[in-house]
Amino acid sequence: MLFLSPSLTSMDSPLMLSQGMLTVLGVQSFCHYRERIPHQSPLIVISNHRSFLDAPLLMAALNRSIHIACHHYMSQVPVLRELVSGLGCLPLEPQGQPSKRFFRQATQLLQNQKGIGIFPEGAKPMVEVSAPSEVYPFQRGFAHLALQAPVPNLGILPVAIAAHEERSGLSIPLPLLQFFDPSEPLFQQPGWQPAVIYRRVSLLIGEPLWITPEHRQRYQGKEAKAIVTEITQRCRDQITTLLHQGCYERSSL
Repeated sequence: MLFLSPSLTSMDSPLMLSQGMLTVLGVQSFCHYRERIPHQSPLIVISNHRSFLDAPLLMAALNRSIHIACHHYMSQVPVLRELVSGLGCLPLEPQGQPSKRFFRQATQLLQNQKGIGIFPEGAKPMVEVSAPSEVYPFQRGFAHLALQAPVPNLGILPVAIAAHEERSGLSIPLPLLQFFDPSEPLFQQPGWQPAVIYRRVSLLIGEPLWITPEHRQRYQGKEAKAIVTEITQRCRDQITTLLHQGCYERSSL
């Protein structure tokens, strides 16, 4: 278990805290296609999600602080609450409630040229252990955010996180998490929350998808559902391809 000292949690930069966590836990990470990373642009960064280390890994790979959406319960659990605060995470609303506060906070940050991180697979990876190459269906919230936010030059950056070597950490009983967030149906079952700790992991950067006036025009009309589906699927397809490359074609990297 990682214990945070007051000096660590008081760091100004989520990036510094992320780098410190990865160093303390001995995570060896590799970043591929770094040249695809846009600089000095507002970004919505999306990736597959299997570990609590995914957020710090994304920041370390992009070398910038990113405000990452996290599950509501993470802002309620002692120690974990301080960690997500230090990482600059944005807790989502409880299950079943509209994400108005998150959308408002995320939009303001994007307007200030900041980065937002979203794991589109949702909460399912928190209660199921998936294979490193598996990608769950994507929820569409990130596409709605990108199309609704009145931010010019906004890009969506897909990133695949491919684990090569990992171990299991301290797990938490799911009924205990229900105490902190009774609204989450996934916690209303027996079992344990898996804790994956990477030893060696690659991050593969995808091609950014830039939101254009044409995208937003379609979103305002009869093609709203179609453009949201199109953006969601394009990003998932790209992450799936990169993840396959990272897991099975490492010799080509």
